[in-house]
Amino acid sequence: MVGTKVEKDKMEVVYKAIETARQDGKISKGCNEVTKQLERGVAKLVAVASDVTPPEIVMHLPAIAKEKNIPCIEVGSREELGAAAGLKVPTAAVAVIKSEKAKKLIEQLKV
Repeated sequence: MVGTKVEKDKMEVVYKAIETARQDGKISKGCNEVTKQLERGVAKLVAVASDVTPPEIVMHLPAIAKEKNIPCIEVGSREELGAAAGLKVPTAAVAVIKSEKAKKLIEQLKV
């Protein structure tokens, strides 16, 4: 397990928050970029794909997120996460950096 596992309806909220932030705010895509944003403390939400191989690539993300008090959610597949981020390729992780419209969605996910 990499992040907080959530049920399917919450996973849809994560995807919607990412899509909303992509349109009206800022997101970071990929494990390295997400790690940088977490360490800087500017990420508002982190989504990590559950099918990353090997899982060691993203194992550090939940620990950093917990330390910085940032929600880290495990979502379905890399393909779905990439599509939510507006990419044509899969991605292992996405961080929402800034989005006024996605704030309410992110608040729903805080556990």
